[in-house]
Amino acid sequence: MKRKILTFLLVWSFLISPTIALAYASQIIVGGENIGIHIDSGILIIGFYKVNGKYLKAQPEIEIGDMITKVETKEVNTIEELTSAIDEFLNEEEIHLTCKRNNQEFTTTLHLENVNNVYKTGLYVKDGISGIGTLTYIDPETKVFGILGHEIIESNTKTRIEVKEGTIFQSDVTKIIKSENGKVGEKNATLHTEQTLGIIQKNTLYGVFGTYESPVMKEHIMPVGKEEEVKLGKASIYTVLEGNQRKEYEITIKKINHQSDIKNITFEITDPELLAKTGGVIQGMSGSPIIQNGKIIGAVTHAIVDDVKLGYGIFITTVLEKGEE
Repeated sequence: MKRKILTFLLVWSFLISPTIALAYASQIIVGGENIGIHIDSGILIIGFYKVNGKYLKAQPEIEIGDMITKVETKEVNTIEELTSAIDEFLNEEEIHLTCKRNNQEFTTTLHLENVNNVYKTGLYVKDGISGIGTLTYIDPETKVFGILGHEIIESNTKTRIEVKEGTIFQSDVTKIIKSENGKVGEKNATLHTEQTLGIIQKNTLYGVFGTYESPVMKEHIMPVGKEEEVKLGKASIYTVLEGNQRKEYEITIKKINHQSDIKNITFEITDPELLAKTGGVIQGMSGSPIIQNGKIIGAVTHAIVDDVKLGYGIFITTVLEKGEE
């Protein structure tokens, strides 16, 4: 039976010689700390609402997932800028918007509706996303970091969030909602947005990457394990379940898949303390480093909904390679 899955909410390149140089560092700082995440994405259309019993018309039509980049001739990146520009340029209850879809721009005319002297667009929009995750690693020399081990998807449009600006910052876990088969739990956390740790630069299928700007703990340096070194059997993960106290928990690697892009390691949580607190893999655990035989070999990426003690992980070498691109 096909299992249902739920996705949770780098290293500087060396010159590559034909024979011996790697595209990533051989040793990295292992994470496991809980972090807050914020990305400014630009103005994304996530839905439509009725005004006076009808949906408002745009020609050509606007679709969920389109990005609004201009109002008339004025560039806009936030909802506040969008509202201000509409007020500035509105003429005869219509406005010209420049939108982007699949990296192609087009201009549309949106007809607005006056309701009690307030012009309604009929559009639900958002300009950013916030959440939590787990730091996977930091390069000790270049300060490049990787988190999550997978992409961040906007929940309404099911599309990858575009990064215009983004930060990671300090956060503390305040509550755990336990997983149970059929329902994945989650970490709740307090976000300390004023305590910026680094700048996000890209959101990819293989993780979210950027530059770490705070002091790093070089005592957490560990060798990188290659794909062929990953074995079935005992391993562990680093993650946070309370405050920002990173702890190591036991897992067992059940299956290794060299063919998948991101679901390379199937593991089972076996640690009694972790199971007692979480019930299994939970949201917010994404990015937790996977350790085996003294090396970092991967990062947690997914829970398996119908058996929450099981999860997927991605090879750390894949994360590092993709972070370099």
